[in-house]
Amino acid sequence: MTILIVATGNPGKLKEIQEYLEETNWELQLKPQDLEIEETGTTFAENARLKAVTVAQVTGQWAIADDSGLAVDALNGRPGIHSARYGSSDGDRIQRLLRELGDRDDRQAQFICAIAIANPQGAIALDVQGCCPGEILKAPRGNGGFGYDPIFWVEQQQQTFAEMAPETKKACSHRGLAFQHLLPKLAQLQS
Repeated sequence: MTILIVATGNPGKLKEIQEYLEETNWELQLKPQDLEIEETGTTFAENARLKAVTVAQVTGQWAIADDSGLAVDALNGRPGIHSARYGSSDGDRIQRLLRELGDRDDRQAQFICAIAIANPQGAIALDVQGCCPGEILKAPRGNGGFGYDPIFWVEQQQQTFAEMAPETKKACSHRGLAFQHLLPKLAQLQS
């Protein structure tokens, strides 16, 4: 087994990534707790690469990082890379987004997830992105998920992320799609 350091201090994120990588020969570990990484990139991909490179350089191990969020067309891509900081709670973030959208008819949006893997020397070995198109509802629906899930409607599923079964969301979400792109390439790194 090859160690793969996950560029997060969040055990929940580690568990989520482990679920996607459970059939691989990578042993996942959390980054050192005292290692803080400032996300100074202007895109999800830049932030994912920055985190992966930093963790790899500090630990001398393979590192994986992701950055994701919601981009709303009518708001010029906001909240974008600031999705997690768009309010002090999930409810605040949803209310702010709905307030800014108002009664606009153009409610197209996409959840985007960028994933980067850096080798132990700190060079990017893999870089992928997944995108799930949808639209923003005018009111929350569903009790599952987190963040913007109750207002993000996926036409193909005829549900919000918050209404979907976990397996369905895992298969069609931005993160699920990014891992679908990543897994075949990841297998080649160990061969």
